[in-house]
Amino acid sequence: MRGSDDTGRPDEDGGAPTALAAELGTAALGERATLVQFSSAFCAPCRATRRVLDEIAGMVPGVTHVEIDAEARLDLVRRLEIVRTPTVLVLDAGGRVVRRAAGQPRKADVIAALGEAL
Repeated sequence: MRGSDDTGRPDEDGGAPTALAAELGTAALGERATLVQFSSAFCAPCRATRRVLDEIAGMVPGVTHVEIDAEARLDLVRRLEIVRTPTVLVLDAGGRVVRRAAGQPRKADVIAALGEAL
């Protein structure tokens, strides 16, 4: 996915499930992948990102979209070094972050990033 902090690196702990996955709980995680979006209330690109991620989650079986209010979860924002909204994290079935990007993603980029998680 395009974005200023776009990385394909796994978690620093060798790919173990992230604290984020633990905080979301297994009920919130998708069976195959999870699209985690950090948003803020007055962010227009966040609303557009929500629509794109909801559409993709509806199209791809086993993929879930979870939106997190960055202002309400400053603990996670600091721990995950989220510097702008929207920021999207793609988690695999085990809850590991496989991709991340800041800014409004394009639909094709999100689908390509999901390929790494599936």
